[in-house]
Amino acid sequence: MAKQNVAEQFVDILARAGVKRLYGVVGDSLNPVVDAIRRNSAIDWIHVRHEETAAFAAGAEAQVTGSLAACAGSCGPGNLHLINGLYDAHRSMAPVLALASHIPSGEIGLGYFQETHPELLFQECSHYNEMISNPEQMPRLLQTAIQHAIGRGGVSVVAMPGDIASKPAPEKSIEHALVTERPSVRPGDDEIDKLCRMVDEAKRVTLFCGSGTAGAHAEVMEFAEKIKSPVGHALRGKEWIQYDNPYDVGMSGLLGYGAAYEATHECDLLVLLGTDFPYNAFLPDDVKIVQVDVRPEHLGRRSKLDLAVWGDVRETLRCLTPRVKPKADRRFLDRMLKKHANALEGVVKAYTRKVEKHVPIHPEYVASVLDEMADEDAVFTVDTGMNNVWAARYLTPNGKRRVIGSFSHGSMANALPQAIGAQFTDRDRQVVAMSGDGGFSMLMGDFLTLVQYDLPVKVVLFNNSSLGMVELEMLVAGLPSYGTTNKNPDFAAIARAAGAFGVRVEKPKQLQSALKDAFKHKGPALVDVVTDPNALSIPPKISAEMVTGFALSASKIVLDGGVGRMLQMARSNLRNVPRP
Repeated sequence: MAKQNVAEQFVDILARAGVKRLYGVVGDSLNPVVDAIRRNSAIDWIHVRHEETAAFAAGAEAQVTGSLAACAGSCGPGNLHLINGLYDAHRSMAPVLALASHIPSGEIGLGYFQETHPELLFQECSHYNEMISNPEQMPRLLQTAIQHAIGRGGVSVVAMPGDIASKPAPEKSIEHALVTERPSVRPGDDEIDKLCRMVDEAKRVTLFCGSGTAGAHAEVMEFAEKIKSPVGHALRGKEWIQYDNPYDVGMSGLLGYGAAYEATHECDLLVLLGTDFPYNAFLPDDVKIVQVDVRPEHLGRRSKLDLAVWGDVRETLRCLTPRVKPKADRRFLDRMLKKHANALEGVVKAYTRKVEKHVPIHPEYVASVLDEMADEDAVFTVDTGMNNVWAARYLTPNGKRRVIGSFSHGSMANALPQAIGAQFTDRDRQVVAMSGDGGFSMLMGDFLTLVQYDLPVKVVLFNNSSLGMVELEMLVAGLPSYGTTNKNPDFAAIARAAGAFGVRVEKPKQLQSALKDAFKHKGPALVDVVTDPNALSIPPKISAEMVTGFALSASKIVLDGGVGRMLQMARSNLRNVPRP
């Protein structure tokens, strides 16, 4: 049997860790690894058109599967392109291993062609970032990187010069059993006892949930029922906690709706469950706050805590719920449920009148129809900007659907590449990219990746010929919009020219049939919907001081607009309110 080289050993270890694909663009320093993949049936090389796409795709795959995913870039500019997608994966706690191929080891530090220093470049967007400078470091260094990515939830980067990859692997290298799953983290008994006393002493408790409630829906509902608590959520918590939730009071933040803000401010005790909600202007400063999080570094960095609990949400609630005293008084819960339903009643009509005649098309109408027509287990990938608004307001979670976006990093152009990674995990599952024209055109070249692999991703393009969220930020700050207009082509014609299904929609009555045809098409499809750039109304009293990036600072005011099927959910929850 021929002796392995370092590249072959590298690929074998990735396969043992469960990696199915390596996304990237080939290049000279990366060639030994790509050739090793060619000869290894356990891993596929996925050739994308831009390395940023590779990193976004790997991050999405990791979020859909919960398993390690991988991407790679060749030396210098190649791996440098990975950085934005890796930032997103890292901030999303997606386990991703990135291979940053490097220049010849003997030339490092001498200003060689394409030289960069990946061990410095990726420091901030990784838990682990080291270079293999000698074959003897394999496989221990790679195994360490894998366990950082999986164990801590985020990115590990391994830099490796091409000449090192071609060298023989060490004969007596140490290979050990790899960690491929994260453990549950249970708080100590003292913390559980303190939390139990605080819950028992509070008359009005509100739960506010983030993505850390994934897998804990039943536990959150049981706890809310026992203590008669309203349940609000952040955007990343929506898919995990909003469905089958008779205690739902909506979402807080700039994109929020309903009574979540009131519920978090009118309680005696606010319990933050698995959320790193970044906008502290929407959090109260005059109520007791408890935070439960599996990442201890998240505890207390958004608000002053009365108790910090280190543990994952499911295990914490399994310990806590049996110990707390049941509450019989549900007046606070019922009042919040009524406020929630009333708030939604007040805004739902904003974009439901004469929508079938409105040209350009209301984007809210597009999102509403898309929500109704998409599969029950669809994966939605959502571009940053106004598409975040439509996803927050109109996509209906049900415990089967997934909604993935750049919700923590806030990058443009994420939806298409994330859809690539999501679709590779299951070609039979419907994947819908909710793209904006700005984001889509930024990485439009990777639409060709859909065609090359015949991936049946459906791109629904909200085409308002502008950078809509930026225009909104300028408007609220009292500035005239400038540099935000896009002169767009017929994107559907481009899709057809590339060999995919493409249809352009300019009138509301064309929308349903266009989506139906796209969903029936077996390969990649693009629906280019011309939408109204002025669709979103905003509160009338907003000053420049209220806006900081994506958040309204020091204000409870949120954007006004429709809420789709969430009104029906709120109405159904009112059935739980006892009649006088």
